[in-house]
Order: sequence, then C-alpha cells, then structure tokens
Amino acid sequence: MASVQKEIIIDADPAEVWAVISDFTDGPVRMAPGFVTDSRLDEPDVRIATFADGTIARERLIALDDQSRRLAYSVIGDTMAPTHDNASMQVFAHSDGRSRFVWIHDVQPDELAIAMGAAMDYGLNIFKQTMEPR
Repeated sequence: MASVQKEIIIDADPAEVWAVISDFTDGPVRMAPGFVTDSRLDEPDVRIATFADGTIARERLIALDDQSRRLAYSVIGDTMAPTHDNASMQVFAHSDGRSRFVWIHDVQPDELAIAMGAAMDYGLNIFKQTMEPR
C-alpha cells in the first residue's frame, strides 16, 4: 500500500484552519475553492466532492475529533475508486499562532499515489492562499 504524506505551515490560527477542515460537508470547497467545485452530503456520513477536472470522489467520514483537530475519511468510490483508501487531516499549533497541517492518504493500488500526491500538493497551495491574510 502506498502512503502519501503532505505537510504545510499556514499563517493562520489553528482554530480557523480546523473550522474549515472539520466542516465535513462544505470543507473541501472552503479549503480549495475552484479546485473543488462542489461538496455535498449524500448520506449522513458520506459526502460527494466534485473537482474542476470532473473527478468525483465519494468519501465516508470515519472520525472527527475536535480535541485533537483530526478528521479521518475514506474515498469509497465514484470516478475516483481506489480498492482501499484511508485518509486523515490534522491541524497542529505551530509557532507564533500559525498552524501545521498534516494530510495523509494510504491508498491502493499504489499507482494512485502519484496522482493523489499531485492533487494534494495543488489543493494545499490553494488552501494556504485561502487561509492566509492578504
């Protein structure tokens, strides 16, 4: 199984970053507007995220922990259909009121890791721009 881990420092308060990440329904659009064009609940714990390139990911909420600022989810199908996926996003306090954001995907088949890593990099750059004051 391939594992992709990305980290980024965001010049924003951890509570503000967590407010976006913890919003399971609209978080993807709030995190990367334009890259993610739609996100909606399909079931109480399943969202459908649509990306600008037409990719659609059906994602199941696994855990949402406000105390540790950690969200875990799994891509379970649609046009993005790994045989296995486990993902987590976590926000940590960093120096001077900034945030360290860690995003991990464990995915099969292994070949998906390259495209997934590229999409994560792209989304993180947008997230950083969206969250940081101008």
